[in-house]
Amino acid sequence: MKIALMDSGLGLLAAAAVVRRLRPDADLVLSSDPETMPWGPRTPDDVTARALAVAEAAATYAPDALIVACNTASVHALPALRARLEPSLPVIGTVPAIKPAAAGGGRIAIWATPATTGSPYQRGLIAEFADGAAVTEVPCPGLADAVEYADEPAVDRAIAAAAALTPPDVRAVVLGCTHYELRAERIRAAVQRADRPPLVLHGSAGAVAAQALRRIGAAPAPEAPATGVVTVLLSGRESALPDAALTYAEGQLLAAVTPAR
Repeated sequence: MKIALMDSGLGLLAAAAVVRRLRPDADLVLSSDPETMPWGPRTPDDVTARALAVAEAAATYAPDALIVACNTASVHALPALRARLEPSLPVIGTVPAIKPAAAGGGRIAIWATPATTGSPYQRGLIAEFADGAAVTEVPCPGLADAVEYADEPAVDRAIAAAAALTPPDVRAVVLGCTHYELRAERIRAAVQRADRPPLVLHGSAGAVAAQALRRIGAAPAPEAPATGVVTVLLSGRESALPDAALTYAEGQLLAAVTPAR
């Protein structure tokens, strides 16, 4: 079994780590284009062209499924990716976890890139899935870049700025960019109020990993032998995991897997 994941940069690590835990025997192909990230400020046509290139690089390794582990690419390029690759290669997009966040009750906040915050796409998801819950959209300028380069002072500044825009009565935060999941606990610490119930964070990594397995008819088997190998593609070229990836627990987990030869 082989699962490919694509993103502009390191945002794919969270979902890749979940796949690794669910199926230690699965081979992984991690395809990204860090030279051109962030994709958020780019035009939809530009995002689509770059996403297609990254996806097609992964497709040459004949995976059984492709996870689009990027909110921006899912917004702008998912129809094009599916038209190009399906039905021979199932394509699984990433959608912010608004519905489960709203189901928990109370006010929710959606942390996302400035380009996504307030966009018709996100407003449509809120209208469809928030089920009447009070929602605050919180732009997070610079956070994805800071996570990509493991710039911890910049991560702290971006999180602090977003936390200042998050209402104190928020019960749940939706992480609307896959990069943010790599610093989820730091986000929780910044938003959690001592006089409030425990804050719930909602990422998408678990859901997309589980959906990828369902699409190919594979059940989770966390007890399977750890025989999977990892292939890393940076702008279409086989590479090692970037140094910045190794600063995250998810990257360390994947680095421990036998690399592709």
